[in-house]
Amino acid sequence: MLTAPLTADALLTRTRSVRRRLDLTRPVPLSLVEECLRIAQQAPCGSGRTPAHWLVVTDPDTRAELGRIYRSAFADQWSGRVPPTGLTGAQRRSIDSAAYLAQVLGEVPVLVLACVETGAPLPPGNQAALWGTLLPAVWSYMLAARSHGLGTTWTAAHLRHEKEVADLLAIPEGIHQGALIPTAYHLGTDFHPASRPPLNTTLHLDRW
Repeated sequence: MLTAPLTADALLTRTRSVRRRLDLTRPVPLSLVEECLRIAQQAPCGSGRTPAHWLVVTDPDTRAELGRIYRSAFADQWSGRVPPTGLTGAQRRSIDSAAYLAQVLGEVPVLVLACVETGAPLPPGNQAALWGTLLPAVWSYMLAARSHGLGTTWTAAHLRHEKEVADLLAIPEGIHQGALIPTAYHLGTDFHPASRPPLNTTLHLDRW
């Protein structure tokens, strides 16, 4: 049964991180991923530059090894840390689903690594302009994927082991990883807007 295309407002408010509901068994055509990346290339970027590079990993052995690295990085992230108390149900579910993703990441059919090219080490000081040329494209990719029936989530835990990932994937010096986006068809379609605080609690007019 065909469903109506998402409106822009629905796409922006219902694109959720998909972790537990990624379909680990259904292949994702590379052509579909490439179409979403072509859309992502239209994202705004500083001075008209397009420094984003996309490394798409589909090989099962490479995905499995990347999954191992991710699990290790995720474990390091939580090493010695006690999960905070007083969490809401949504916060607890988010932590639990992140832990689930760490266990199965190597089984996700497509892993998309978004990188930025500088040709040199990262510059000192504020890097907002640099990452501002990459991260809008990552979000655009996720929106495009959602509109094409794919589920994604934005991950960065692997950056604790960035050099190991770079060695595995033969990423050269001067290319810096920004986000890892697991991509698969999703199970179920009941996406809803997330719970957020009222706008008037975070909106500031003219002065803070």
